[in-house]
Amino acid sequence: MPRRASTRRLGVLALVLWLLSGCSQLGAAKPSGDVEKPSIRVAILTTVDLAPLWLAQEGGYFKAEGLDVQTDVGASGQETLTRMTTGQDDLALSTYTLFFLAKSSGSADIKLVADATSASPRSNEVVTVPNSPVKTVKDLGGKRIAISSKNAASDVLTQSVMRDHGVDAGKVQWVPMPLPEMSAALAQGRVDAAYQPEPFLTQAAKTVGAYPVIDAASGSTQNFPLTGYAATAKWVQDHPKTLRAFQRAMQNATHAAVDRSRIEPLVVRNARVDQDIASLMVMPAFGSTLDARRIQRVPDLLQQLGVVQTKIDASSMIAPQASTG
Repeated sequence: MPRRASTRRLGVLALVLWLLSGCSQLGAAKPSGDVEKPSIRVAILTTVDLAPLWLAQEGGYFKAEGLDVQTDVGASGQETLTRMTTGQDDLALSTYTLFFLAKSSGSADIKLVADATSASPRSNEVVTVPNSPVKTVKDLGGKRIAISSKNAASDVLTQSVMRDHGVDAGKVQWVPMPLPEMSAALAQGRVDAAYQPEPFLTQAAKTVGAYPVIDAASGSTQNFPLTGYAATAKWVQDHPKTLRAFQRAMQNATHAAVDRSRIEPLVVRNARVDQDIASLMVMPAFGSTLDARRIQRVPDLLQQLGVVQTKIDASSMIAPQASTG
């Protein structure tokens, strides 16, 4: 009898441990079960704009929301937008100008999901090199200017600051090219000036002696909204819990990104820049929650420049915003 009783007790103990283990596993899986799509892909550009997203990945903010977020690197904002609208990726980081153009042309029904960056002073500049004919902003008329893609922030902000200084942008030869190639193009005289954000701005100064012609985020474009995350309206409608989980994670990571010591190592690893570049570069202003009045500046500028012909209501494009409270 003692052996039977002992055996029964061991059996009961094993059952209890198995049940506890099962409950523990269910508890651990619960966050993922709360979202419609635990594993999502985000089309990105390799710029410092991604610092909060990298922090959300490596700091466990996505994991805490039950999300596994993978990134898909594109060469331009137009490419990341296309990957999202064709369904290759769930979300995309791109410049706001391209999101509004897609909406205006009817090529995609875009919903803005989360903010990413606004331009801080000296974080986005039109630069030149010593052997270029461009010395000041007045020299930009009729020259060859490198941009990341037509109608992206690089193009639109450069046009805006030229207009602020009375320079005609009509005869400019815009030369779209990947951001990493601009330094060589400047040094070789293939372009006369280039719009560059960080970290390419500081890299170009170090490698080819590039120096600023004009701060692209000055005058009419001071503190201008630059980049954000978006999805198709259908994706937002079909994945409301996933959307809120992504937004909460990005809000928490963005708050944590005010500590520069936490994001510099991420920039070194993910943007593949040297530590000295990371320590010198000017960070953009990071954001997460979208404000319609601020974002409205983007379509309004597009209309002023004649890029779009009719007014676009930014508030109609903003997806419901999650609260971390």
